[in-house]
Amino acid sequence: MTQPPPATIHSATHSATPAAPGPVLVVGATGKTGSRVADLLESRGHGVRRASRSSDTVFDWTDRSTWARALHGAWSVYLTYQPDLIVPGATDDIAEFVRLADDAGVARLVLLAGRGETEADAAARLVHAAGTESTVLSCAWFDQNFTEGGFAPEIAAGSLTLPVGAVGEPFIDADDIAEVAVAALLDVTADGANPHAGRTHDLTGPRLLTFAEAADVFGRARGTTVEFAEVSPAAYRDMLQQFDVPAPEVDLLLSLFGTLFDGRNAHVSDGVERVLGRAPRDIVDVALHWARSARQTEVSR
Repeated sequence: MTQPPPATIHSATHSATPAAPGPVLVVGATGKTGSRVADLLESRGHGVRRASRSSDTVFDWTDRSTWARALHGAWSVYLTYQPDLIVPGATDDIAEFVRLADDAGVARLVLLAGRGETEADAAARLVHAAGTESTVLSCAWFDQNFTEGGFAPEIAAGSLTLPVGAVGEPFIDADDIAEVAVAALLDVTADGANPHAGRTHDLTGPRLLTFAEAADVFGRARGTTVEFAEVSPAAYRDMLQQFDVPAPEVDLLLSLFGTLFDGRNAHVSDGVERVLGRAPRDIVDVALHWARSARQTEVSR
């Protein structure tokens, strides 16, 4: 993928757009990163159009008639794809969305992408070929998958069962991703340029952990033990089916685990530091904050 050579882009050295000519459209505003991006933008006084299947602005990846209405009048877009860019048809959807965003006059487009996914790389090329200024965030697995995602109920029960072995993953905090996304949406240089235009930011946490080690971090934060079990893909499929997980979700999980954990992503990057001027948050800090919040919630009940 052709892009400018790596460079340090500390958002603190630039000024965010003082008053965008239109709202920032957040596609997937109820998701792990989308909700954080929308909240952060609003906290900084920027207009936000939250879009999802359940938002006032309806956006549904399975219903293309909702896309143009969501884009109308938007100045920039934070784009997440549901359920994942690895699924069949995702790149066709991204191509059509990019075309509509160009037609709508969107100034900036920031795409969330999975790190190491061939399909995500294809989607990134489509975004970078757009007429609008583009940035792609190529992200490791989120810390919050252990607390807000599908792993959370099993973690709470003291176990984690996955079809993955002792491969390292540089898990990243979704709050760090949101901060980078907001920088990419709003930063300008002294001469009014977008310092993130045409770039793909490789975003990871500060160190590698296996899934077993990461699960243990969250267990220790709550003062409990989380037992990790590695199983075969077939056994994992059987387990998910026993819990009535929908077949498309089962297929997606098996595709992700069968593709991404061959060592291709077992390295850290300095993408967060290049953009934000600080190191990414460690998973231990994220886990401790989660545990404190959970205890406070329990006390207040």
